[in-house]
Amino acid sequence: MPMFIDPSPPGQCIFCRLVAGEIPAAKVHEDELTIAFMDIGQLNPGHTLVATRRHAATLLDITPEEAAAVAQTAQRVAQAVRNAFDPPGLTLLQANGRDGDQTVFHFHLHVVPRHPQDGVALSWPRKDPPAEVLQEHARRLRDAWPQALPGAGADPT
Repeated sequence: MPMFIDPSPPGQCIFCRLVAGEIPAAKVHEDELTIAFMDIGQLNPGHTLVATRRHAATLLDITPEEAAAVAQTAQRVAQAVRNAFDPPGLTLLQANGRDGDQTVFHFHLHVVPRHPQDGVALSWPRKDPPAEVLQEHARRLRDAWPQALPGAGADPT
């Protein structure tokens, strides 16, 4: 990912300013919980960001309702991108935390139309752990499973 760092002064957020209408944006869609707008670091025509309207830094800070709304808006953006630009592929990207390559600390998801030789490389070194290690990791996750998410009722399972 290109290394864009939010230039806003401490305590201010560039996306919150965009949501408030304080800075210009090429808006694609707005609703009660989300806003979709063109990325100024446009990768390919149609590259759109979908963000929560409410400030929340990461996936772990949004409510289940906001998560669902972002996913629904992203799906609609993807359909519009397909209809308008007909890319042969599409990548959704969402990063959390500095070590996760997040550069603007307001929850958002990239909807990126993809084309052959567009210069994007999404790859990582495979670790290929043995099956018993995967089973142990799965057990640890089951043991750590949250009973409820922030802003949600009890887990129905």
